[in-house]
Amino acid sequence: MTEALLAPEQAQALADAAADAMWSRDSAARALGMERVEVAPGRATLRMRVRPDMVNGHHICHGGLIFTLADTAFAYACNSYNLNTVASACHIDFLAPGREGDLLEAQAIERSAAGRTGVYDVAVSVVGGKTVALFRGKSYRIKGEVTASFADAQ
Repeated sequence: MTEALLAPEQAQALADAAADAMWSRDSAARALGMERVEVAPGRATLRMRVRPDMVNGHHICHGGLIFTLADTAFAYACNSYNLNTVASACHIDFLAPGREGDLLEAQAIERSAAGRTGVYDVAVSVVGGKTVALFRGKSYRIKGEVTASFADAQ
């Protein structure tokens, strides 16, 4: 089943089912206190509060944790078609620090998808404030589906 053949409500249901399946297995995102705000075909928004144990020696959010939030939003966006998809490359530019207590939001959007590859941009911002990072991820589709339960329900 491909995205192009689905009605919008079916495409959204597929994105929701894939996100639910991923979330149930995503111990890292849950351990970091991430929250799924929205997942739609080719898009995802996640949030994470910067906790005291997430700041580095400069007392700002560790860049690796900002990267992890962006990478997680990227993962949910590129797996929203229920086709197993992994990162083949990622790049991040840090623009401003995240601070303890900030609520960071990562918004991922598909820019290109052709064959087995895709390109996704993710903006990480403080909710209601500045952009702290811009992330670009390249994806590659591998064998399998994120969840078989959606196909079984159709």
